[in-house]
Amino acid sequence: MNVTTRKIDEVKLESSYLRLDTDVTMLKKSVESIGLIHPVTVNQDNELIAGARRFQAAKELGWEEIPVQVVDQNALVQELISIDENLVRAPLGQLDLERSLNRGREIFESLNPTANKVHVAFEELSAEEKAQRRVEEADDADSFAAVTAEKTGLSKSVIRGAIKRDELASDAVKRARGQGELNTTKTNEIIKLDKDAQEEILALVAGKTAKETRKIVAAAQEGGLEAAKEESDKVVPLPPEYFQMISPLHRVNRSITRILAEELRYEGPEQVRINNAMVSLRNNLSLYLRMAGLED
Repeated sequence: MNVTTRKIDEVKLESSYLRLDTDVTMLKKSVESIGLIHPVTVNQDNELIAGARRFQAAKELGWEEIPVQVVDQNALVQELISIDENLVRAPLGQLDLERSLNRGREIFESLNPTANKVHVAFEELSAEEKAQRRVEEADDADSFAAVTAEKTGLSKSVIRGAIKRDELASDAVKRARGQGELNTTKTNEIIKLDKDAQEEILALVAGKTAKETRKIVAAAQEGGLEAAKEESDKVVPLPPEYFQMISPLHRVNRSITRILAEELRYEGPEQVRINNAMVSLRNNLSLYLRMAGLED
């Protein structure tokens, strides 16, 4: 790659990976202070393939020309460069991250046919097979997941999970995730089904917890949609207020148990606030226990 300059107005912005709508205020201050340390990347046709935020900052600062490094690579390598840039620079949304990782994997594996492959199909493995797979993945150093982990700081397991979700999730599941209707844990369960079944199961897991979703998916795997419906009908809906209370209650109980067991005493500036909160909690607990029929 050679470094030269290009007129900003002549650089073409056609790549779907370019991110030209982000806040570059801090980057502009840096560029004004010390200049552009890393040139943007263009191809032989003057198309920007990496460095969109740097390009945006330079343009907003009124630059007429910008330093560029010109790559003379095939289209797949250029696309992989764009994906790498997206992964390493400003954070992506979860769905964009998964899409970029999966597309990067496809390109990387086509360009490096002897590298270890990322397992993307859902597999029912025995305990022994799972242990062996974990050893193999821990030792892996040349797959797309391993190489990308070094670049981004993401763990190999996080990268593999993201790739699987993008590869195995149906369009309906992805839309539900984009609308905030599905979290990652529930998605990991749903993608155990084929894509047609995923669309049918969405209505059955709406409003269900991850644990309930796991049971519904397992029923679908065992007996199909009818079995999944039966399992879903068994679920007594848990109001969100109760669900949100479970983890904090466990933490508070653990802390109080430890305080009592070790006779930990505190007389610092937060004592009054803590004591008032404990009194309020005691009063609310008493009312709740009466409502639940656990206390007279």
